[in-house]
Amino acid sequence: MYEGPLQDVIDEFSRLPGVGPKSAQRIAFHLLQADPRDVDRLASALNRLQQGVHFCRICNNISSEDVCRICADSSRDATTVCVVEESKDIQVIERTGEYKGRYHVLGGALDPLNGVGPKELNVTTLVQRIGGRVDDVPSADGTLPEPPVIGEVIIATDPNTEGEATASYLGRLLKDFPGLTVSRLASGIPMGGDLEFVDELTLSRAFEGRTPVR
Repeated sequence: MYEGPLQDVIDEFSRLPGVGPKSAQRIAFHLLQADPRDVDRLASALNRLQQGVHFCRICNNISSEDVCRICADSSRDATTVCVVEESKDIQVIERTGEYKGRYHVLGGALDPLNGVGPKELNVTTLVQRIGGRVDDVPSADGTLPEPPVIGEVIIATDPNTEGEATASYLGRLLKDFPGLTVSRLASGIPMGGDLEFVDELTLSRAFEGRTPVR
Protein backbone atom coordinates (compact mmCIF):
# COMPACT_ATOMS: atom_id res chain seq x y z
CA MET A 1 0.00 0.00 0.00
CA TYR A 2 1.23 3.44 -0.92
CA GLU A 3 0.32 6.67 0.75
CA GLY A 4 -1.61 9.68 -0.44
CA PRO A 5 -2.67 10.52 -4.00
CA LEU A 6 -0.68 7.68 -5.59
CA GLN A 7 -2.69 5.03 -3.76
CA ASP A 8 -5.90 6.93 -4.52
CA VAL A 9 -5.11 6.78 -8.25
CA ILE A 10 -4.25 3.07 -8.04
CA ASP A 11 -7.52 2.39 -6.25
CA GLU A 12 -9.53 4.28 -8.87
CA PHE A 13 -7.88 2.52 -11.80
CA SER A 14 -8.44 -0.83 -10.07
CA ARG A 15 -12.18 -0.18 -10.19
CA LEU A 16 -12.14 -0.06 -14.00
CA PRO A 17 -13.26 -3.21 -15.88
CA GLY A 18 -10.36 -5.36 -17.00
CA VAL A 19 -7.79 -3.50 -14.89
CA GLY A 20 -6.30 -5.51 -12.07
CA PRO A 21 -4.23 -4.18 -9.13
CA LYS A 22 -0.89 -4.70 -10.90
CA SER A 23 -2.05 -3.00 -14.08
CA ALA A 24 -3.48 -0.13 -12.04
CA GLN A 25 -0.16 0.26 -10.27
CA ARG A 26 1.77 0.35 -13.57
CA ILE A 27 -0.58 2.99 -14.98
CA ALA A 28 -0.32 5.11 -11.85
CA PHE A 29 3.50 5.01 -11.85
CA HIS A 30 3.53 5.82 -15.57
CA LEU A 31 1.41 8.91 -14.93
CA LEU A 32 3.61 9.86 -11.97
CA GLN A 33 6.65 9.94 -14.25
CA ALA A 34 4.90 11.32 -17.34
CA ASP A 35 5.17 14.82 -18.75
CA PRO A 36 2.72 17.07 -16.82
CA ARG A 37 1.22 18.20 -20.14
CA ASP A 38 0.30 14.60 -20.98
CA VAL A 39 -1.36 14.21 -17.59
CA ASP A 40 -3.25 17.47 -18.10
CA ARG A 41 -4.52 16.27 -21.49
CA LEU A 42 -5.72 13.03 -19.91
CA ALA A 43 -7.47 14.88 -17.08
CA SER A 44 -9.08 17.27 -19.59
CA ALA A 45 -10.28 14.39 -21.76
CA LEU A 46 -11.84 12.68 -18.75
CA ASN A 47 -13.64 15.87 -17.77
CA ARG A 48 -14.99 16.31 -21.31
CA LEU A 49 -16.21 12.72 -21.24
CA GLN A 50 -18.78 13.64 -18.61
CA GLN A 51 -19.60 17.08 -19.96
CA GLY A 52 -19.43 16.71 -23.74
CA VAL A 53 -20.89 13.28 -24.46
CA HIS A 54 -24.61 13.10 -25.15
CA PHE A 55 -26.98 10.33 -26.13
CA CYS A 56 -29.05 10.41 -29.29
CA ARG A 57 -32.67 11.13 -28.41
CA ILE A 58 -33.82 8.61 -31.01
CA CYS A 59 -31.58 5.56 -30.62
CA ASN A 60 -29.61 6.33 -27.43
CA ASN A 61 -26.28 5.96 -29.24
CA ILE A 62 -23.39 8.11 -28.02
CA SER A 63 -23.49 11.39 -29.91
CA SER A 64 -22.09 14.90 -29.82
CA GLU A 65 -25.43 16.24 -31.06
CA ASP A 66 -29.10 15.80 -30.21
CA VAL A 67 -29.39 13.22 -33.00
CA CYS A 68 -26.49 10.90 -33.86
CA ARG A 69 -24.95 10.77 -37.34
CA ILE A 70 -26.55 7.39 -38.13
CA CYS A 71 -30.09 8.50 -37.32
CA ALA A 72 -29.51 11.77 -39.21
CA ASP A 73 -28.19 9.96 -42.30
CA SER A 74 -31.05 9.89 -44.83
CA SER A 75 -29.29 7.20 -46.86
CA ARG A 76 -29.72 4.65 -44.07
CA ASP A 77 -32.69 2.29 -44.18
CA ALA A 78 -35.08 3.74 -41.61
CA THR A 79 -37.42 0.75 -41.86
CA THR A 80 -34.91 -1.63 -40.24
CA VAL A 81 -33.72 -1.27 -36.64
CA CYS A 82 -30.94 -3.35 -35.11
CA VAL A 83 -31.23 -3.58 -31.32
CA VAL A 84 -27.92 -3.78 -29.43
CA GLU A 85 -26.97 -3.70 -25.77
CA GLU A 86 -24.31 -0.98 -25.84
CA SER A 87 -23.04 1.73 -28.19
CA LYS A 88 -19.76 -0.15 -28.62
CA ASP A 89 -21.70 -2.96 -30.32
CA ILE A 90 -22.66 -0.55 -33.11
CA GLN A 91 -19.01 -0.01 -33.99
CA VAL A 92 -18.47 -3.76 -34.33
CA ILE A 93 -21.43 -4.12 -36.71
CA GLU A 94 -20.48 -1.03 -38.70
CA ARG A 95 -17.01 -2.41 -39.37
CA THR A 96 -18.54 -5.29 -41.33
CA GLY A 97 -20.06 -2.88 -43.86
CA GLU A 98 -23.01 -5.26 -44.24
CA TYR A 99 -25.73 -3.45 -42.33
CA LYS A 100 -27.30 -0.28 -43.75
CA GLY A 101 -30.21 0.25 -41.35
CA ARG A 102 -30.46 2.10 -38.07
CA TYR A 103 -29.90 1.08 -34.46
CA HIS A 104 -31.43 1.13 -31.01
CA VAL A 105 -29.23 0.95 -27.91
CA LEU A 106 -30.84 -0.69 -24.89
CA GLY A 107 -28.17 0.40 -22.43
CA GLY A 108 -27.59 -3.13 -21.12
CA ALA A 109 -29.36 -6.47 -20.85
CA LEU A 110 -31.92 -7.97 -18.51
CA ASP A 111 -30.23 -9.12 -15.33
CA PRO A 112 -32.78 -9.55 -12.50
CA LEU A 113 -30.16 -10.71 -10.01
CA ASN A 114 -28.46 -7.33 -10.31
CA GLY A 115 -31.67 -5.33 -10.41
CA VAL A 116 -31.77 -4.72 -14.17
CA GLY A 117 -35.30 -5.10 -15.49
CA PRO A 118 -37.13 -3.69 -18.54
CA LYS A 119 -37.61 -0.33 -16.80
CA GLU A 120 -33.84 0.07 -16.50
CA LEU A 121 -33.39 -0.40 -20.25
CA ASN A 122 -34.47 1.71 -23.24
CA VAL A 123 -37.37 -0.57 -24.09
CA THR A 124 -40.16 2.00 -23.98
CA THR A 125 -38.45 4.21 -26.56
CA LEU A 126 -38.03 1.17 -28.82
CA VAL A 127 -41.77 0.53 -28.69
CA GLN A 128 -42.40 4.22 -29.36
CA ARG A 129 -40.14 4.11 -32.41
CA ILE A 130 -42.03 1.16 -33.85
CA GLY A 131 -45.20 3.14 -33.28
CA GLY A 132 -43.70 6.02 -35.27
CA ARG A 133 -43.44 8.55 -32.47
CA VAL A 134 -39.68 9.11 -32.18
CA ASP A 135 -37.96 9.05 -35.61
CA ASP A 136 -38.75 12.67 -36.38
CA VAL A 137 -35.46 14.10 -37.67
CA PRO A 138 -36.20 17.47 -39.36
CA SER A 139 -35.40 17.71 -43.08
CA ALA A 140 -33.24 20.45 -44.60
CA ASP A 141 -36.14 22.91 -44.69
CA GLY A 142 -36.96 22.28 -41.03
CA THR A 143 -40.15 20.32 -41.62
CA LEU A 144 -40.82 16.96 -40.03
CA PRO A 145 -41.24 14.07 -42.46
CA GLU A 146 -43.75 11.30 -42.02
CA PRO A 147 -42.37 8.75 -39.51
CA PRO A 148 -40.99 5.65 -41.25
CA VAL A 149 -42.85 2.38 -40.97
CA ILE A 150 -40.44 -0.02 -39.28
CA GLY A 151 -40.72 -3.40 -40.97
CA GLU A 152 -38.01 -5.36 -39.17
CA VAL A 153 -36.36 -5.33 -35.76
CA ILE A 154 -33.10 -7.29 -35.62
CA ILE A 155 -32.19 -8.31 -32.08
CA ALA A 156 -28.40 -8.35 -31.74
CA THR A 157 -27.95 -8.82 -28.01
CA ASP A 158 -24.99 -10.84 -26.76
CA PRO A 159 -25.22 -14.66 -27.02
CA ASN A 160 -25.07 -15.20 -23.26
CA THR A 161 -27.66 -15.81 -20.56
CA GLU A 162 -28.58 -12.15 -20.13
CA GLY A 163 -28.57 -11.47 -23.87
CA GLU A 164 -30.76 -14.49 -24.60
CA ALA A 165 -33.23 -13.48 -21.88
CA THR A 166 -33.37 -9.97 -23.33
CA ALA A 167 -33.93 -11.29 -26.86
CA SER A 168 -36.74 -13.58 -25.67
CA TYR A 169 -38.40 -10.72 -23.78
CA LEU A 170 -38.25 -8.38 -26.78
CA GLY A 171 -39.53 -11.12 -29.07
CA ARG A 172 -42.60 -11.60 -26.88
CA LEU A 173 -43.09 -7.86 -26.49
CA LEU A 174 -42.98 -7.09 -30.21
CA LYS A 175 -44.64 -10.16 -31.70
CA ASP A 176 -48.10 -8.60 -31.92
CA PHE A 177 -47.09 -5.49 -33.88
CA PRO A 178 -48.83 -5.80 -37.27
CA GLY A 179 -46.48 -6.14 -40.23
CA LEU A 180 -43.37 -6.26 -38.05
CA THR A 181 -40.72 -8.94 -38.49
CA VAL A 182 -38.63 -9.66 -35.40
CA SER A 183 -35.41 -11.55 -36.08
CA ARG A 184 -32.45 -12.61 -33.97
CA LEU A 185 -28.89 -12.14 -35.16
CA ALA A 186 -27.61 -15.61 -36.08
CA SER A 187 -24.76 -17.15 -34.13
CA GLY A 188 -22.97 -20.45 -34.42
CA ILE A 189 -19.63 -22.17 -34.65
CA PRO A 190 -16.83 -19.65 -35.33
CA MET A 191 -14.70 -20.02 -38.44
CA GLY A 192 -11.53 -21.93 -37.61
CA GLY A 193 -12.98 -23.30 -34.37
CA ASP A 194 -13.01 -26.92 -33.23
CA LEU A 195 -16.37 -28.53 -32.49
CA GLU A 196 -15.12 -30.07 -29.24
CA PHE A 197 -14.47 -26.63 -27.75
CA VAL A 198 -17.85 -25.10 -28.66
CA ASP A 199 -20.20 -24.51 -25.72
CA GLU A 200 -23.70 -26.01 -25.64
CA LEU A 201 -25.54 -22.70 -26.16
CA THR A 202 -23.52 -21.82 -29.25
CA LEU A 203 -23.94 -25.32 -30.66
CA SER A 204 -27.71 -25.21 -30.06
CA ARG A 205 -27.95 -21.86 -31.86
CA ALA A 206 -25.88 -23.30 -34.72
CA PHE A 207 -28.38 -26.14 -35.15
CA GLU A 208 -31.31 -23.72 -35.05
CA GLY A 209 -29.72 -21.46 -37.66
CA ARG A 210 -28.45 -24.16 -40.02
CA THR A 211 -28.77 -23.44 -43.74
CA PRO A 212 -28.93 -25.68 -46.83
CA VAL A 213 -25.67 -26.53 -48.58
CA ARG A 214 -25.72 -25.11 -52.10
